[in-house]
Amino acid sequence: MSTPWPHYPPCASGFCTDPACCSHEHKFSWPELVGMNGEVAKSQIEKDNPEVSVSILTPGRGGFADFCCNRVYVVVDSNGNVIKTPTIG
Repeated sequence: MSTPWPHYPPCASGFCTDPACCSHEHKFSWPELVGMNGEVAKSQIEKDNPEVSVSILTPGRGGFADFCCNRVYVVVDSNGNVIKTPTIG
């Protein structure tokens, strides 16, 4: 098993340029969470992959465009429900 990623921030990605490379045998994408409450989704992601920090992005709030193996954004609508597949990056 690889050395765990450090807690975000700072951004960490080593030589990885895609989510699968970052996974360290953990889950890296959560399509099943689309439509769920954002806080519930955040908890599930943290349970599935303890190496990532999860941030909820509410309407009008954007994340950083850089690629990070230790970060997942959960994008929610005005009702707090996930509208985009959360993925490492």
